[in-house]
Amino acid sequence: MTAVQTVFLVDDDAGVLRALSRVLREEGWRVETFESAEAFLVGHRPEAEGCLVLDVTMPGLDGLELQRRLAAGGPGLPIVFVTGHGDIPMSVQAIKAGAADFLTKPVQAHALVTAVRSAIAQADSARQARSDTDELRQRLASLTPRERDVLAALAAGKLNKQIAADLGVVEQTVKYHRARIMQRMQAKTVAELMHITARLGVAAGAPAGSSVSPIDRPSKPPRP
Repeated sequence: MTAVQTVFLVDDDAGVLRALSRVLREEGWRVETFESAEAFLVGHRPEAEGCLVLDVTMPGLDGLELQRRLAAGGPGLPIVFVTGHGDIPMSVQAIKAGAADFLTKPVQAHALVTAVRSAIAQADSARQARSDTDELRQRLASLTPRERDVLAALAAGKLNKQIAADLGVVEQTVKYHRARIMQRMQAKTVAELMHITARLGVAAGAPAGSSVSPIDRPSKPPRP
């Protein structure tokens, strides 16, 4: 079962907190309320997942400044702004800074629920993408220097015989490295491998080194 997400409400209007809390709890979310940005920062858990519904104009630390402070700590809660004093430049500023949505008061229940649900879904997808990318980086790190050379050449679109000539080895050795790369990167096809290299930003070009390792010497059959 999917864990219940928490929606964090920050607004200096107690009436707004009560009204929005009721709407969100009816949708099954856990809700935590704060009457100031400062109070939220005191109780904030960086590892928390869910969504932050944040008023823009508040005494002391305002919503936009809280957004900037949270962003400085890296990816965190998606933010849905709500305000009674919003204008187009303010909403553009918030969205450019990474806000998921910007709603004006009085907030319609359906609009709020839709915005929060969308923000949580986008954050979950981004979190999964980061996790997948981290795993791919670990696979890339498991490659030997020579395998990285071969991978860079493959990313440049070179054929096995061209790579062999560049590295000063026989083509069979290149095929061996290519098979090892496919295995370690868990790519079923060359096309999938190229998608992975593009995602990781693997530079396409000439091999990084010119020395021939023992495994490349044609006098001996390749060994794992």
